[in-house]
Amino acid sequence: MKTKKIFSLILFFLITLLPLSTWAEVEWEIQNTLNLDSAPIDTAVSASGKWIFILTKKGKIHIYSAKGTLEDTIQAGKHVNKISLGYNENLLYLQSKKKKRVEIINIEYIKNINVAGSPFKGPKNAPVTIVVFSDFQ
Repeated sequence: MKTKKIFSLILFFLITLLPLSTWAEVEWEIQNTLNLDSAPIDTAVSASGKWIFILTKKGKIHIYSAKGTLEDTIQAGKHVNKISLGYNENLLYLQSKKKKRVEIINIEYIKNINVAGSPFKGPKNAPVTIVVFSDFQ
């Protein structure tokens, strides 16, 4: 009889304590949608979050800015099935199970600078333009 009372008491406390536990709720929303020309296979994001690399089934790597703007594409080949980033944002590892290899490519980001209206020497149609930034005050 004593064990029955103890069991009933334990059961009572368990039942009364169960409603005290609550589940956390998660709120989420879609920030952006990137529309591709082919199904995505793999994605890599730079450590800073500045660049998003998406490998598609057609073997193309789409390079997006953090804002979701398509900046450029790289034709990697249909043999590539996985991508990952190196220790910095310039090294991209392309893995191929089919060819049993990893290709390491170095990416250089070239940014055009509008120099219209800036002072210059020499002809306007010169094949090379050198821009010198010397005074930052």
